Amino acid sequence: MTEYRKSVLVGGREIGFSTGVLAQQAGGSILVQGGGTSVLVTATMSKKPREGMDFFPLLVDYEERLYAAGRIPGSFMRREARPPEKAILASRLIDRAIRPLFPDGFRNDVQIVATVLSLDDMVPPDILALTASSAAIMLAGLPFAGPIAGVRVGLLGDDFVLNPTYPELNKVI
Repeated sequence: MTEYRKSVLVGGREIGFSTGVLAQQAGGSILVQGGGTSVLVTATMSKKPREGMDFFPLLVDYEERLYAAGRIPGSFMRREARPPEKAILASRLIDRAIRPLFPDGFRNDVQIVATVLSLDDMVPPDILALTASSAAIMLAGLPFAGPIAGVRVGLLGDDFVLNPTYPELNKVI
C-alpha cells in the first residue's frame, strides 16, 4: 500500500494526516500529527453482527502511555495501571461524537483504538484523536454518516482560539 499524506491549517496551526504505512491489517488506520504530538488511530469491524444484541457494540479505547511523554517507569512500577481519568474522558468524547452517526440497527462489533505515540508539551492529543477516529472509520469503509472533525475553543481575553496549547489553556482558567 502506498503512503498518502495531507495537511491542513486549523487555527493557524498545521495538522498532518498520513495513512498507508502503519497498522495495515486494520480496517482503517491513520496517523495524525500536530506539533510534536502523534496519535495513531485504527478502526476495525466484525464480519457478522452479534446475535441477540439490542445495542450497538462500539468499543473506543484511548491509550496514552508514559513513553509518549518520554517517561519510562522504574523498577517497581513496570506496568501501567488502569487508564487515568483523562484517558477515560477522551474515550467518552470520541464515543459520544461518533456513536449517533452509525445507522440504527447496526450490530457489528466496531473497535476504535487511539494510541498516543508521542506527546508534545504544547498540543493536547484528545482532539487530534477525535478527528483521526472519524478518518479511520471512513478509511475502513464502515457505514458511517460522517466525516466529522473536532476542535477545542478557548477564550483568551476577547479572542477565540482554536485548539489552544497547554500554556494557553492555563491562561484561560
